[in-house]
Amino acid sequence: MSDSLQILAADGTLVGERPALDDSALHDLFEHMLRVRCLDERMLKLQRAGRVGFVGTVLGSEAAAIGSASALAREDWLWSGLREGGAAVMRGLPLSEYVAQMYCNANDTAKGRQMCNHFQHKGSHYPSWSSVIGTQMPHAVGAAFASQSRGEKAVHAVYFGDGATSSNGFHSGMNFAGTWKLPVVFVCVDNGWAISVPSGNQTEGEYEDKGIAYGIPAMKIDGNDVLACRQAMADATERARAGEGPSLLVLKTYRMLGHSSSDDPTKYRSEEEVQSWREKDPIDRFEIWLTQEGVLSEGERKTMEVELTEEIDNAIHEQESAPPMALKTLVEDVYEDVPTHLKRQYNAFASVAERYGSATVGDGAFPL
Repeated sequence: MSDSLQILAADGTLVGERPALDDSALHDLFEHMLRVRCLDERMLKLQRAGRVGFVGTVLGSEAAAIGSASALAREDWLWSGLREGGAAVMRGLPLSEYVAQMYCNANDTAKGRQMCNHFQHKGSHYPSWSSVIGTQMPHAVGAAFASQSRGEKAVHAVYFGDGATSSNGFHSGMNFAGTWKLPVVFVCVDNGWAISVPSGNQTEGEYEDKGIAYGIPAMKIDGNDVLACRQAMADATERARAGEGPSLLVLKTYRMLGHSSSDDPTKYRSEEEVQSWREKDPIDRFEIWLTQEGVLSEGERKTMEVELTEEIDNAIHEQESAPPMALKTLVEDVYEDVPTHLKRQYNAFASVAERYGSATVGDGAFPL
């Protein structure tokens, strides 16, 4: 078993080299992690109240998502596996758009065509992701091939869970990226469980060893150490940008809650296991060190949590009052001019929907 890269120990002690970040940047990093946690807590409560439909929380893995993504440059791409929505917010996805997508309302940039918690944002190079396991990897590799062909310096970071290493997309993506020396960073977030399958039952070997078969250097990182996650990604993107090809990062962390809001983890794992990881909380760890360094003051975290929750609540109130997505969006965007057969189908659907109260009367039919 290879050693993990670690800069901050579980007790907040600095055991590696201090990063070349000023106090403001370190404070921002902590704030981004805290925002993700506050956002997750609010979204899960909304789901339990029946106000949104689906949530995949990142609780316990904030350092993996935020730390690694914080090292990406503006021109880089982030291909999500499920729990990277908070990283997208850090990179430019407006909080209002994040919440609108959770409600799939008129402000949803996906126009209600994705289930909630499936974000996308063109401005920060964050493509929409799929619940189908592993499909984002060939997509990221293809986009990286395009970037390389155009002479661009963009690096494509593609995130996935440990379970996705058994998918065809993982092996196809790794093979092509290694063969063509593409600017891709494969980020395996090993959070202990592929839904109810433990990591130990997923593979006999170590996840980082899977890079060997494809000629791709790999590294295991303490995924609850935000500074180590950031350093590993910075090194991998520098290597990719220099034309040296892809890397595989394995961020060892833990999913504290269920795979999603539809999952009950008490059915397949023990409270003792969860408690052991609770003691390795990534935000608590970073807070201890930042307080020792004088970057955070005593009690500042509570103040920040109140402010971040207020920010999130304001976005929720705004999006809950937004109208639903217009029915016409069902047949928009594919054609520049909606063809006659789709107009007829839509008009028939709108007529039925209005008659039975499933749509807003007056949404309007297309003129034939």
